[in-house]
Amino acid sequence: MLPKRLDSAVAFDIAKAMMNGFNRHYQLFRTESARAKHRFETADWRGQQRAQKERIEFYDLRVKECSKRLAAEFKAGELPMDVWQQVKLLYIGMLVDHKQPELAESFFNSVTTKILDRTYFQNDFIFVRPAVSTEYIEGEDPGQPSTYRSYYPKKDDLLTEVRQLVADFALHVPFDDLDRDTQAVCNGLKPLYDHKRLRANFQVQVLSSLFYRNKGAYVVGKLINGFNEVPFALPILHNAQGKLVIDALLTGEDELLILFSFARAYFMVDMAVPSAYVQFLRSLMPRKPRAEFYNALGLAKQGKTLFYRDYLFHQRHSTDKFRIAPGIKGMVMLVFDLPSFPFVFKVIKDFYPPPKDTTREQIRGKYLLVKQHDRVGRMADTLEFSNVAFPLDRFQPELIAELQKFAPSQLEISDRDGDGNTELILKHVYIERRMIPLNIYLQEAFDVLQANSGADDTALRRADEQLNRAVVEYGNAIKDLVAANIFPGDMLWKNFGITRHGKVVFYDYDEIEYITDCNFRKVPEPRNEEEEMSGEVWYSVGPHDVFPETFGPFLLGNPMVRKVFMAHHADLLDATFWQSHKERIQAGHVFDVYPYEQDKRFSRDVHDAASPTSI
Repeated sequence: MLPKRLDSAVAFDIAKAMMNGFNRHYQLFRTESARAKHRFETADWRGQQRAQKERIEFYDLRVKECSKRLAAEFKAGELPMDVWQQVKLLYIGMLVDHKQPELAESFFNSVTTKILDRTYFQNDFIFVRPAVSTEYIEGEDPGQPSTYRSYYPKKDDLLTEVRQLVADFALHVPFDDLDRDTQAVCNGLKPLYDHKRLRANFQVQVLSSLFYRNKGAYVVGKLINGFNEVPFALPILHNAQGKLVIDALLTGEDELLILFSFARAYFMVDMAVPSAYVQFLRSLMPRKPRAEFYNALGLAKQGKTLFYRDYLFHQRHSTDKFRIAPGIKGMVMLVFDLPSFPFVFKVIKDFYPPPKDTTREQIRGKYLLVKQHDRVGRMADTLEFSNVAFPLDRFQPELIAELQKFAPSQLEISDRDGDGNTELILKHVYIERRMIPLNIYLQEAFDVLQANSGADDTALRRADEQLNRAVVEYGNAIKDLVAANIFPGDMLWKNFGITRHGKVVFYDYDEIEYITDCNFRKVPEPRNEEEEMSGEVWYSVGPHDVFPETFGPFLLGNPMVRKVFMAHHADLLDATFWQSHKERIQAGHVFDVYPYEQDKRFSRDVHDAASPTSI
């Protein structure tokens, strides 16, 4: 037992060490994010991809550094609990004038939970609830940019102000024709507000930092006129001559939600006060949870923290039960959900029937690959949790039986906290946004079309549109994955889902490979009648060989699907398509994949004509 005075000194030193650890983390995170501007200006796309991957690893590295320091200097795991309570109180005092208090709280939790037993994962020792408000935190020091800039156009000079707000980002690459681009932006904005009658508060607000991702930089803001607010984003790209262009005007909540989708890579944004950015973004997209904004900004740990708080809040205010998720059961993952909660929970099974040949470590490696890769709007982001406790009485018996049968090593049922409430504890679980499985979405259309005698014309037309849109989007999704150097492996419809915006997203990662690791081949011509009539594969197949022309029998058994697919995506059955893109990627080419539709783009030839994607 330490003397009380010594207790306080040790507690202060631990709190200070943890704060120093977080400050080091955020300084490195912010510095790397700020460098995205130079990489964009110099068109260093490979460098941007490397930085994106490396930045994701920063957080865990700093948590490990800090944990090791506390263990070495203070023997932190052996300290009494009253010292840890003091540590938390002293740490709160250090957050009073902090610019990123919510992130610092999450860092404290990450370090502390590495040291303490799970019994102490409560608000006395960690931040189960936030202790410091993020409201009205000042942006930067005097003379530095605030969170957002405001512009006040007069009736006839919106063009001048838009031109100025773009120029204020001080990009060190000339625009091809900034006057032309800003005129196109103004022409697109004017129909969206009453430009004949400007109210007293007429203004344009834009966040002070550009949002960098892939090969684009995005201005994000809103136009305000009276009670009318128009959210917008301006993608800035390089054209073929190396000059900058504003490629499109994205407006409205739905178009910005697609830009900030959970299926896209994280942005690089230089932010002094992340909570202020999140608050501004929520004013543009109020339906999006705060957790997903932090994820989109690259602050995934804070996203996990807020998600978990949202989940606990929902659990307290709901009574439905966890169930086996609807759809075809997977061979590798056991998937369950809570019907009233818009996410699914995925547990890796302990064993996999043939022909699956994989391991738990390999599967986790695939999910990490997706986390670190550019997901180009076609691969769902996942949150990864360890030792998650659920109330046992909220699980349907069928689900408990499935977990006990297929994932017993991942399951513990106990009253570890000694509070009389039995818990089901999962040692490892992935959580991702719930989507409608593509096979179910297509089946809904088939059911209406096949029973056309009992359906009205409107229902038939909608079902036909649903089928066409889903098949075209499915092919687009695969082509976007190709552009991102990803071969999905298992391309069955059940492994894709439909989002609320009608986008097709891939979510089964256990067989994905890099395109550059695959060998795309044509099926050899049979050498004799026996080979031609054989029901077995009679030619040699290497471990990385892929024969695209063999996809058809597995995917296109339905004549309606085949007709649409062949009209739009027949090239996916040709090995030449895949091999040509593999060769371009190997040569260092980075394809363009845009988070908006082709018809949103201003008409000029600035895109990659060889891009496989139908944007």
